[in-house]
Amino acid sequence: MRVDLFDFDLPAERIALRPVEPRDAARLLAVCPDGPDLLADRIVTDLPDLLAPGDVLVFNDTKVIPARLHGHRVGRGDGGRSDSAPKIEATLHQRLDATRWKAFVKPAKRLHDGDTVRFDPHAADGTSLDATVEAKGEGGEVTFAFQASGEELDRAIGLVGEMPLPPYIAARRATDEQDLSDYQTIYARNEGAVAAPTAGLHFTDRLFEALAARGIDSVYLTLHVGAGTFLPVKAEDTDDHKMHAETGEISVGAADKINAARAAGGRVVSVGTTSLRLLESAAGEDGTVHPFVGETDIFITPGYRFRAIDMLLTNFHLPRSTLFMLVSAFSGLEAMQRAYAHAIAAGYRFYSYGDACLLQRADIGDAPS
Repeated sequence: MRVDLFDFDLPAERIALRPVEPRDAARLLAVCPDGPDLLADRIVTDLPDLLAPGDVLVFNDTKVIPARLHGHRVGRGDGGRSDSAPKIEATLHQRLDATRWKAFVKPAKRLHDGDTVRFDPHAADGTSLDATVEAKGEGGEVTFAFQASGEELDRAIGLVGEMPLPPYIAARRATDEQDLSDYQTIYARNEGAVAAPTAGLHFTDRLFEALAARGIDSVYLTLHVGAGTFLPVKAEDTDDHKMHAETGEISVGAADKINAARAAGGRVVSVGTTSLRLLESAAGEDGTVHPFVGETDIFITPGYRFRAIDMLLTNFHLPRSTLFMLVSAFSGLEAMQRAYAHAIAAGYRFYSYGDACLLQRADIGDAPS
């Protein structure tokens, strides 16, 4: 499909730079393509009333690490002086093993295979972290081999890194201490993501209590979200776009719980596109979700036949992005174009710290009472 079909104009003032407080006070646009009313303006605390007893919410419990690193190249004519060496910014996006990460680097052209980069500006105790350029890929991607390994490397990244806010926020304000909690779901527990599963940012303890009281269950899986989620689609046709792989896991218990809910007549409600992508990667042709451990690079565009998911809670996404393509596949391109036009006109807040929408699959009707 032509990528320009997924373009739209978004005024800069619609981009949220901070989340609302409390988290569950965000606005919620309900989109029901096959219902009598396409759009309904609600708030996130209405979610229990928009779902039904027996439905199951599927959450991504990945935890964001401070994956944005700032440093400088060491050696190669720089005399060892950091003030004269080329400055490097790296956003880690995929762990390969105990010592190696893939990262998106700016400016990647300043690095050659074999170069050493020292990351240290944010370490208050003087800690530094050295890495060797092992390989260079396309689009500014670099494979780093770090001198530290395993838990030692994790601790060092925690000391020298900063929270990897999306570029549309980071370009307009500095990352601060508040982002350490704001850009993390309250149920995050498995470290490895370099971007938050942002639909989950809206959930609070009181919302979980209200959902449980309504008879709505919760299940957790893990997909470590990579920085590739923010990359623009530069191709003119979706067939020419390559997705970056992300690592995920669905346990036997989680798969059994999801399948049991569906067998009993409940609906599977994905909290976020990351949960959806992993569930669809693990689902059989009949919609059965199987345990899963490994990588997925699934790319969902209109025409895709959904197998595992009945509803999707998600934020508002970038124009021409793979995520806007995904929601257009889920609820229909025309329906999502109308929904986004309404959201822009009605003052909804967009992107990671913004408001949410609850999407019905295009062939799914209204929720039972």
